[in-house]
Amino acid sequence: MNPRSKAARHQAPRCTMARYTMARWLARSTTAMRAATLALLTAAAMPLHAQDTYPSKPIRIVVPYPAGGSTDTLARTLGDTLSQRLGQPVVVENKGGAGGIIGTDHVAKSAPDGYTLLMTVPGPITANLALYRKLPYDPRTDLQPVSDIATMRTVLVVNSTLPVKSVDELLAYAKANPGALRMGSWGPGTQPHTIQSYLAKTKGLDILHVPYRGEGPMVSDLLAGQVNMTIGSVTALKQHIATGKLRPLAVIGTRRAVGLPDVPTFAEAGYRDPAYEVVGPTTLLAPAKTPPAIVERLGREVSALVRSGPLARRIDEMGAEPVGNLPAEASSAYRAYLPVVLKLTADTGVRLD
Repeated sequence: MNPRSKAARHQAPRCTMARYTMARWLARSTTAMRAATLALLTAAAMPLHAQDTYPSKPIRIVVPYPAGGSTDTLARTLGDTLSQRLGQPVVVENKGGAGGIIGTDHVAKSAPDGYTLLMTVPGPITANLALYRKLPYDPRTDLQPVSDIATMRTVLVVNSTLPVKSVDELLAYAKANPGALRMGSWGPGTQPHTIQSYLAKTKGLDILHVPYRGEGPMVSDLLAGQVNMTIGSVTALKQHIATGKLRPLAVIGTRRAVGLPDVPTFAEAGYRDPAYEVVGPTTLLAPAKTPPAIVERLGREVSALVRSGPLARRIDEMGAEPVGNLPAEASSAYRAYLPVVLKLTADTGVRLD
């Protein structure tokens, strides 16, 4: 017998076994690869499915101030009308404190799924960057604008018991009575705080800053005489101006406020300064990384609501000025507005930590 043929017969089972083992390995590998591919495709499809079915549960709008202020009022009207368009409840939750930091941080750290939103005035997403060295969030990277709802105009007012009727008379009174003026704000770092600090610094005045947890409590104490002046929203103050309990001296901005057409601007009152022209919007924001489709959907719905129906009427009744831009426009406006506010805040020299 040929020795070579005999060796080949002995090696044949080994080759067959090797081929069998290799086939089993390939089959298992193919199955594993198919499973992994299916898992990846399923995971990729989940966000798309979530976007297609959004919203499938209630939405929260967090207001970083207590109930009763102009932001809260606007948020509740938006919530009611947005709920009707989306077919899901929209609930407003007040998380006030620390100049808007608590509520803003809560939303910044929330799941980016479109079910937790923020409505705020500019302070927590602008001035706070200059006021706090260790802010727990960065609005530039942790949040994204959905839409600017309306411009909430602000006005310098005094309690009517204060014997002043103009900005000139207010400054003269402050110089003649150091420490007699107590200016309320709806929180550290808010526009009333920064403007008051700037006014006091540039005019050499002694004005006591009294911060509150929101505009509602501040207005209550202003009416009671616990503080005797403030810069507050036209929305919250115009009814008390109408009754004569508060006296308006000048509005912030480059033009007169729709809600107070007889009140001069600071420039018209003789105080032309860019600091007294900064007007910011009340903005709806979502956590960063919220799917673009959801952000765009919310932006379109809000923009439509601002331009007609109950929300448009409420904005008009509040003496505010409607905006209703889309997400890209709101983001662009924020990027342009931010450096202006940061410079103004830095010029006051105020730090809160």
